Amino acid sequence: MPNLQIKKSTSYTLQDWQRGYESQPNEYDYWIDDIEGEIPEDLNGTFFRNGPGLLDINGQSIAHPFDGDGMVCAISFKNGRAHFRNRFVRTEGYVAEKAAGKILYRGVFGTQKPGGWLANIFDLKNKNIANTGILYWGDKLLALWEGAQPHRLNPKNLETIGIDDVDGILQPGQAFSAHPRIEKGKDGKGDVLVNFSVKPGLSSIITIFEFNSQGKLLKRYSHSIPGFAFLHDMVITPNYCIFFQNPVTLNPLPFFLGLRGAGQCLEFSPNKSTQAILIPRDGSKAMKILETKPCFVFHHANAWEKDGEIYVDSICYESFSQIDLGDDFREVDFDAIPEGQLWRFKINLSENNVEHKLVESRSCEFPTLNPNNVGEAYRYLFIAAADRSSGNAPVQAILKIDWQTGERQIFSVAPRGFAGEPLFVPFPNGVNEDDGWLLMLMYDAAEHRSDVVILDARNLNKEPVARLHLKHHIPYGLHGSFTPNYFGE
Repeated sequence: MPNLQIKKSTSYTLQDWQRGYESQPNEYDYWIDDIEGEIPEDLNGTFFRNGPGLLDINGQSIAHPFDGDGMVCAISFKNGRAHFRNRFVRTEGYVAEKAAGKILYRGVFGTQKPGGWLANIFDLKNKNIANTGILYWGDKLLALWEGAQPHRLNPKNLETIGIDDVDGILQPGQAFSAHPRIEKGKDGKGDVLVNFSVKPGLSSIITIFEFNSQGKLLKRYSHSIPGFAFLHDMVITPNYCIFFQNPVTLNPLPFFLGLRGAGQCLEFSPNKSTQAILIPRDGSKAMKILETKPCFVFHHANAWEKDGEIYVDSICYESFSQIDLGDDFREVDFDAIPEGQLWRFKINLSENNVEHKLVESRSCEFPTLNPNNVGEAYRYLFIAAADRSSGNAPVQAILKIDWQTGERQIFSVAPRGFAGEPLFVPFPNGVNEDDGWLLMLMYDAAEHRSDVVILDARNLNKEPVARLHLKHHIPYGLHGSFTPNYFGE
């Protein structure tokens, strides 16, 4: 058996990175037998992951990976074995374009129908691509895309059941975010799922939903905020839902005229403040909107309350990179665009001010933590990061941060490996906060295949617990989730 090595090189080639964005049109169903190390016997359940599987339609390239059709992977663990399955979400657009063999829909991030602006003018319908998140909750498996309703899948075989209105809660076309938060039940209370919907406009409406573990609605509340809202993620504490409103403006005219995708009509306003929006979960207090330093936030790590203040850890960019028409997203110059860095915000509710500080300068994205600490003070953060310590670069490593001691550990797959979002799965009988495994789907350019990597979250300096070699590659994905329910063969 090959010796598992932790690679330390800081190098990568753009050509290696680009190959991870080749389409994977095939669907597979097999037991994973090519394994380095051993799968833990007590790791049981299903690791779901969603992301764009098609980066072209019959040879016609899409403009941005965020416009790619959603493909869900399921890696099911039981008794030291693992089974792999992937299937495309059979959205209306996926089925129609597969039958036609060409692009039929505009994409939010710039994909246009062939034929120039005349073919796209006044076509305001975007394809629900179901490509961002995946959630098993209340006996339902939902593929999430924040611009519309989720698609329900059969968790046993990933077949598409259809668009889901969450037991009649969502109106036709109503958004349902790809970034729900799960509050772990304490003192005998059950887990609670918190998710949101945004209806943007001259003023934007945020609707928040809270569900019990059976998927039944506990409460729903809405607030209107001034201006166009670009809200991708949120964090929760026991008392608040917290959003960061990015300082962006939308000029929809080029979209209406068929010249640009809606996402290409966003413009970052560096002279405007980012706004922290605090919405009380019990309705006892008024919503607060507080200003802070201009920055752009896609993803938050966690939030917690302490001594009358709220702390929020977020991945922040100094500005928003404009999505230019005609650019090939594979030809990105990493050095020319801002990197994501980890900031900590301190919100003082009595003085109505927000302070911030940089707490991790290494380029990073896709944070995760022990799910038992969501919305509470926490010690350990795990995050996908660049292999090198400064400057922008593809994510090729997993970084562990110990907030108590300041220690950093890093597991790198450079120079020819590219990391994905890590997911923390607690040990069945874990005691300490980092008692768990990290699961990650990574791309290996040397073999043009993907691996499922299992790391011991207690010590990333050790060799992986196991590395499961797939028979093929999976394009770079977005978000995943884990359920103790086993849905393999």
